Amino acid sequence: MRQQYKRILLKLSGEALQGKQNYGIDPDQLKSYAQEIKLVAALGVEVAIVIGGGNIYRGSQADKMGIDRVQGDYMGMLATVINAMAIQSSLESIGVTTRMMSGLRIDQVCEPFIRRRALRHLEKGRVVIFGAGTGNPYFTTDSAASLRAIEIEADVVLKGTRVDGIYTADPEKDPSATRFTSVSFEEVFEKGLNVMDMTAFTLCKENNLPIIVFDMNKPGNLSNLVKGEAVGTLVTMQ
Repeated sequence: MRQQYKRILLKLSGEALQGKQNYGIDPDQLKSYAQEIKLVAALGVEVAIVIGGGNIYRGSQADKMGIDRVQGDYMGMLATVINAMAIQSSLESIGVTTRMMSGLRIDQVCEPFIRRRALRHLEKGRVVIFGAGTGNPYFTTDSAASLRAIEIEADVVLKGTRVDGIYTADPEKDPSATRFTSVSFEEVFEKGLNVMDMTAFTLCKENNLPIIVFDMNKPGNLSNLVKGEAVGTLVTMQ
């Protein structure tokens, strides 16, 4: 059994919201994630969420489209805001109290990110959704997840993916790949394992913030994880 967590930062990819679609937001996937998050919040766990925007637009696509990199990154941030709004609405439709905060000022839509206010929302049991990444170009939503987790003093970053942990190789391409139950930050560097981008990963390492990579699409995984069960792959200082 792993330790139980009181405050978590859940990182979801935008692509995860696509479900079986090629683009956009799958309503069934959105509802499924909202239900999983509701179960965790009902346990008394303080939940913050960062979501990507790749199901709508990726900043890395900018160059192919003849768009300036900085402009493209801001477009990507706006895509994350759309996803954050969708998750907020889905959670509230099932009775979960939320607050959405943005790294960019969009006052008609949500609050700006203010650390002390975010902490207060969490203490009051509200699910806090962070949109627009860090609010700066050249930083991924993985980096935003690490940064916000550190700022709100989260116990762990939970990276919800479609695979059940970190493997020696890509399990979707290499059937002989084996899964780690736990691994150290140093081992991830040494073995060149794909966990998060280097900036995000280094932020976690330098602040001794554990990361768990797990399968978000398996019902009950998120709840079991926060209760302390061994779900996914744990990355720690060891």
